[in-house]
Amino acid sequence: MSGNQALNTNAGVSNHADLEITQHGSDWLYTVCALMGTASLLFWGLSFAKPHHHRQVHHILAGLTLVSCIAYFTMGSNLGQTPIAAEWTRTLSPAGAVTREIFYVRYIDWFVTTPLLLLALFLTGGASLSVILTTVFADWVMVICFLVGALVRTRYKWGYWTFATASLFFVAWQVLWAGRKHAAALGSRTVYRAYLTAAALLLVPWLLYPVAWGLAEGGNIIHPDSEAVFYGVLDIVSKIGFGAVLLVLSHKIVDSDVVGGGGGSPYHQKGKGCVAGQPMAQQADHQGVVDDYANGSNLSSRSTAARRVGGGEV
Repeated sequence: MSGNQALNTNAGVSNHADLEITQHGSDWLYTVCALMGTASLLFWGLSFAKPHHHRQVHHILAGLTLVSCIAYFTMGSNLGQTPIAAEWTRTLSPAGAVTREIFYVRYIDWFVTTPLLLLALFLTGGASLSVILTTVFADWVMVICFLVGALVRTRYKWGYWTFATASLFFVAWQVLWAGRKHAAALGSRTVYRAYLTAAALLLVPWLLYPVAWGLAEGGNIIHPDSEAVFYGVLDIVSKIGFGAVLLVLSHKIVDSDVVGGGGGSPYHQKGKGCVAGQPMAQQADHQGVVDDYANGSNLSSRSTAARRVGGGEV
């Protein structure tokens, strides 16, 4: 026999639902697996064209697409799933179909990859550690609530959907408000525009995930094959598309010679006296104060330099 035999091969591996993916769904999931694997290799390969201190985002994108590649291989093989009794049985479902296939491996993928997507975006915009940790925590709450809701058999699953969606809106707020403020504080229009473009490309598909969940695991309205296509397209856009655009935009950031300092954006210069999130001119003034003290300058010169930096003069 030739062709995709994954469903037949793994038919007896675990319990299966009455309503599950067909060979068409498996073929599509394997296709997304191949796309994620190819993207991972490309992101990793492109990192070698950059200096070592400019490779962080490349490596993050390569890692998260690799994780998604493994997850889609698992789903294409009809593994990493469990049957859950559907709250509503639809008229278009096969006769006697009372359970629906839930891919818990998808949520494991999200738990690992969605924080990495946020990290890549925030590093580009020079966000603070506080913003990053707060947003990642809210993101994890979102993923866990979606998973728990998918595994609940009663209408109480919609309570978890509400918690997850509220967490998603908080993540969007952090990206569009707190993260944007940090990007603007770097003092470069290139960074600011790059951050906003990448943020939009990430958030637009993310805001459709609650819709996909409601039609699939939640409402049992669409077939698992359609669910696979819906989630697959969203993942391709928010991971491969986002990653490709972010790398193109980051190249422009490097060329603009924007600096931010230690621990912030990987595209910002690092050096003696640098302060995270400050424009280059302000950091130069800061270094001037350090040098004044080191060279034993008179008190008047020190005070003038200190006032210049403390007053925000650039």
